[in-house]
Order: sequence, then structure tokens, then C-alpha cells
Amino acid sequence: MKQRICLIEDDAIMGEALVERLDLEGYDCDWLQRGEDAHAALRERRYAVAVSDIRLPDMSGEALFEQLLGEGLELPPFLFITAHGAIDQAVRLLKLGAEDYLTKPLDIPLLLAKVRELTERTRPRGTGDDGLGISAAMRRIEATLPRLAQHADTVLITGESGVGKEWVARALHRHFDPAGKKPFIAVNCGAIPETLLESELFGHEKGAFTGATRTRPGVFEQADGGTLFLDEIGDMPLAMQIKLLRAIQERQVVRVGGEKRLPVAIKLVCATHRDLKDMVQKGEFREDLYYRIHMMHLHVPPLRERKEDILWLAARFIAELCNSKALPPRVLDPPAERALTTYPWPGNIRELRHSLERACILGPQALLTPELLFDGLPASPDSADATPERLTDYLAKCERIYLTQMLEQNAWRITETAGHLGISRKALWDKMRRLEIARPGGEDKGEGGEA
Repeated sequence: MKQRICLIEDDAIMGEALVERLDLEGYDCDWLQRGEDAHAALRERRYAVAVSDIRLPDMSGEALFEQLLGEGLELPPFLFITAHGAIDQAVRLLKLGAEDYLTKPLDIPLLLAKVRELTERTRPRGTGDDGLGISAAMRRIEATLPRLAQHADTVLITGESGVGKEWVARALHRHFDPAGKKPFIAVNCGAIPETLLESELFGHEKGAFTGATRTRPGVFEQADGGTLFLDEIGDMPLAMQIKLLRAIQERQVVRVGGEKRLPVAIKLVCATHRDLKDMVQKGEFREDLYYRIHMMHLHVPPLRERKEDILWLAARFIAELCNSKALPPRVLDPPAERALTTYPWPGNIRELRHSLERACILGPQALLTPELLFDGLPASPDSADATPERLTDYLAKCERIYLTQMLEQNAWRITETAGHLGISRKALWDKMRRLEIARPGGEDKGEGGEA
């Protein structure tokens, strides 16, 4: 299927020439000469790219773009055309989220190259593809991955718990290894007891300690030739950080109980939901390690800040869940779609998937309703009869209910719940104390019954 371009240009000669050229390049093109008409078209249709002149007869291209943004519409990448005298205006548009601008007289080959680049980014993807989202933020992240895969040996990914940091790391690995033959090894640093962390990372020799009945390579060796993903690196003890720094710098490891230095050729991806810079200032994270892993940094915004991705992700997850669990096809009804996009998702993508999984399993019909998605959760503060409250209070309320549900599903086992949430036990305990979550009628239990 041809990709469709929205061309907003009031000059008849220029517009006709661009329509003909885009048609020759294999695109469908809607040519609109007024901002008002373009506004209506962008509300009604999906486009791969919008190419707009800044000067239009009824409004400026900047006013059109700001109006569309203010309505919260899912917009295609915007490419603006401007005269030299309006470059300051074009720069303002870039800050608002436009992709790029070109100056007149127009360089047609450059315009077509830009359009090709942007349409490749927005090309529809199947559920098995490595697309990260349709929001501008996720498209920007995805656009950087090929360069990082080619040139960077260490990358840091930050963002709240559940935003999809490992998803981004796996997408980076696919660019690094398009044939799918190299290993991708993931380990959660916060989920491993401190006494076992060195052995888990670097391996151990037979007899190195009680229970070491055989030689075992660590995750650095297991990832040799591929990618090692160290999740929640901010939870790593200070004593281990210096050993990790040496391994990163030298790309060599020494097994526990061994003496031989073993070279490892890896692409290292670290991730954390914590503020490492603040931890450095508090003496909780080594400054030299921070600067070593912070050279290439990707920040994944929370789901509530990229609402365009919510329904895109929901459709993807529903298809995957129905396929993997042999369920009949499911679809969201309009109220459910509105509920998904207005809910703040304190648990981010992980919470979204859990909600959809519950709805797909419990839903007796093909249509998924808000009641199936949000059993027991508070109504959105956007609803008409809601009592106004601070956003932080509302998010805390949602997070408390979500964590309580997850704890109940795992019989209040802390380690197991933390594993499902993708956070460390300590992080879960901290959240439970902050949100005043306690097991009804008894003490909270960890694995093996520890308090």
C-alpha cells in the first residue's frame, strides 16, 4: 500500500510540481492550499508525513501546528518549508516538535530524501517488528538506534519502571545483530543478592567458594560477541561498582577464584529508573562509573507523556495475547479506548499489558470494556464528576492500587512481585513504605517467608 503525504502549499505552481514528483516517487498525496482544510484533513486521515509551507493564506503553518498539538491529535512528522527570512520561526517549530525545515528556493532532491527518511520511520509495522511506538519521542529514539548500534559500545537507558527500557535495549541489539545470531543477555542487578553478584557478572572457578562444584561463566562471558543488558544498575552496591568499571574499561573479566583475564567483546547497555547524577552527589554511585556509562544516553518518557502510543501498544498487545493464549480476537470498545488514553499509567507499559491480559482472559465477549480493564481503579480525574486533586496524589493512589493488586496476585511474596514488576526488592519495599501498603491481617512476606 502506498504511503500518503499531506502537502500544505498555497502556491499553485509549486504545489502541482510537488504532487507530480511525489506521485512519481510512489506516494499518494493530498494537496491542500489552506490551513483550515489541512486541519480538517489531519483530523480525519492518517498520513505518513506532512509537508507544510509556513506562509498560508488563512493562517501560518506555525499556528496550524500549534493548534493541532493543542488538540492532542496523533500527528505525522512535520516538515516545514520556509523563506530565509522566517528561519527563526522554523526553529521555534523544531522546539515544538517539528522534524525539520527546508528553505526556499527548494532543493527537491533534499526534500524527497527527507520524506523517504520520515516515511521509513512511520511505515506500519507488524506485531513481530521492532517498532517502539508512534509518538515523536519514541520515533526519535528509534531513529538514533542504527547509529548507536554502529558506533557506541556502551549505552545508558533511563526512565521510570515499566516504560520499556529492555524493549529499547532489544531493539538496539537487533540493529547491532540483524541476522539474530549473537547473544542478548539480560540481568537485573537489583534482583541478585550482593554476595552472589560478582559470581553472576564475572563467573567463578570450580571450588572458588562453598557450592561452586563446577566452573561457571558469568553474564559478561555469556554475552561475548553480542549485547549485555544490565538493568537497574543504580541498585548495584558500591563495592561492585569499581569492579564493574574495570570490566567496562578493559573489556576483560576475571572469574571469582581465578587469575586469568578473559577478554569479552560486548555491547553494554545499562538501564535504571533512578537519578544517577543525584546518587553521585549523595555518594551512592561512583562518579567515574557514571561518566563511563553516561556517554550515550537514551531517556524513555513515561507512557502518560506519550499518549499517542497507548492505543498503538494496546492493539499490539491484544493481538499478541490472543495469539499466545489461543483466545478469540478481542477489540476495545470506544469507551475503553477513551479510558486507556485518559488513565495516567503509573506502572507504564507493564501495567498496560497486565490490564489488557486480564481483560482478554476474563472478557466473555470480543468487545473489551473499561470495567474489564480497570477493575477497582479510581476514575480518571478528567471525568466530569471527579473531585479535583493534585496530579501527584492521583498518581500515588493509582500506584498504590496497582502494587496492591500485583502483591495479591503473587500471594504477597516480595521477591516474586518485584521480579514481575521489573524492580528490585528494595525498590518495592521503599514503594510499599511510601504508599503505606501492608498485607491485610498479617506481615508482608518475602521469598521463603522472610519478613
